[in-house]
Formats: sequence, structure tokens, C-alpha cells
Amino acid sequence: MNPSDVNCRTILEDLNDGVYFVDPERKITFWNKAAERITGFDSEEVIGRCCSENILVHVDFQGTNLCINGCPLAETLRDGRWRECEVFLHHKQGHRVPVSIRVNPLRDPQGRVIGAVEIFTETSPKEAILDKIRELETLAMLDTLTELANRRFLEIEISNRIQELIRYQWPFALIFIDIDHFKQINDRYGHAVGDKVLKAVANTLNLIGRPFDLVGRWGGDEFAVILRNVDADAMNRIAERFRALVAQTTIPEHGEDLQITLSLGGTLAQPQDTIASLVTRADMLMYRSKQRGRNRFTSDE
Repeated sequence: MNPSDVNCRTILEDLNDGVYFVDPERKITFWNKAAERITGFDSEEVIGRCCSENILVHVDFQGTNLCINGCPLAETLRDGRWRECEVFLHHKQGHRVPVSIRVNPLRDPQGRVIGAVEIFTETSPKEAILDKIRELETLAMLDTLTELANRRFLEIEISNRIQELIRYQWPFALIFIDIDHFKQINDRYGHAVGDKVLKAVANTLNLIGRPFDLVGRWGGDEFAVILRNVDADAMNRIAERFRALVAQTTIPEHGEDLQITLSLGGTLAQPQDTIASLVTRADMLMYRSKQRGRNRFTSDE
């Protein structure tokens, strides 16, 4: 398929899936409208650039940068085989977006590989997120900057989850999250950049979290996540995913890529817990992560 063909180009532009073509050196030769919408990058910004040049920067569930190790496009260009996998791409605004990708080789009439095409589809539960935002707006429990639940709503939900734990033994966990060195970011770059960082972290946490969990802004640069129906292993796995994927998040600012990391603390709720006791425990564990060097998760399990 030749992306320069008029009919082919029209079809590709009408797709809801992101599509881009690369040549043998992985330079982008075509970028459709859906790719612009999903990634935030206009075609003029990426055509002629290598896809690994701080554009999509795919990472896996462990936060591994696939542009450095295990790029599906590079492997397809090398062996001519198609591939598919679930990854997280880098949005222009800095946050991570979960996508399902499919990579196929492009061949000349003699069968030689002359490029590759990647098709990617968003896998985030957008409707569930939008419903949650509308509900929070109605209840005046939305944090206006990040569009996450605010502290008031988080406290109500923690109380509800504790009652469910007491009555039905439905387990849940609370994770507290703090952005590392956030004051230095504000002092050096200004509060407008600080707001960008808060939004990028909020979007990443919200998009990679499970639909039935609740991500909220506790205040300042602190976030809280209520994980439903988890044991210690699941809590640790989800928290580590949050940490690893945000650690792969960068925000371009003043000609440099601003790196973001998190300190996290998590605990499983107990029937004797109150809101205050549970929050205090999660908060103490988060600060223990900071004391141990930041960019890590600490639990009491």
C-alpha cells in the first residue's frame, strides 16, 4: 500500500485508528488525522523525523522504553514479520496513553521490506472516565485543574469503602502519591509549568488505572488512588505500574525534557480503620519512599 496514492490516503485519513508509515530508517513518511488526535502531534511536527525522537516513545507495562530495547517497528523492519502488543505512548502534553498497536511490513514488488506501518488504537475506558467527570461536576466534587475527584469526594469514597469492608469483607487499598521535587519545578519554571506537570501526572494515572478504581487529587501535588478488590500483590503491581510509567513521562519545556517521578505509599484497609487512620498510614508510607530516595513505592505488606 502506497500512502501517496490519493484513494489510499483518503481511506487512511478517515480511519478512527492512528496510522503512520516509516521508511527503513524509521523516519515517518505518513501520519493520519487520528494519529494527530490520539497523540497531540500534528503531521507537520513528525513527518521526516524518526519515530523514536521523543515522539511516541512506546513503553511497556513495566515502563521499559521500547525505542531503546524491543521496538516492534524496528523488529518488523529487521525480520519482515507482523506484530501486535499493548503499550503506552507518549502524548505531546506529557501524559501516557494506553494503546493497542499492530505493525506490518511494507514490501516492494520483489518482496523486499522497504518500510513498515503501525496502526494504534486507544484502549483507555474513555466513556467511563467521561461519565465519572460528569458525575463529579454535578456533585461539585471535581478538581478543576486536573479534572479528577477532589479531596471531599475521595473522603466520601474512602468512608463508603470502609463500610463495605466491614459489612461484606470487600477489600480495598489506598495509595498516596506525591510528585518528587515539585517545589523546585515551580520555583525554576513557574506555576504554569507546575500546572502542566500536575495535569500530565493526573492524565497518566487516570488513563492507566482500572475503570472501577478512583484517582483523585488530595491537594497540592498529592494524589490518592482507591483500589477496589485487591490483595497486597495486586496493590503492589498497580502502584509499581503507576511509578514506572510516570517515570517515563517527560514534558518539553524551554528546550529541555522535564522528567517527572513519583513517591508512593500504599496500604490495605482494615475493618478497624477510620478515614484518618487509613490516610495517615498511606501518607507515612509515601514519605518513607521519599526518605529512601524517591521514585519508589513503599507498602506495609
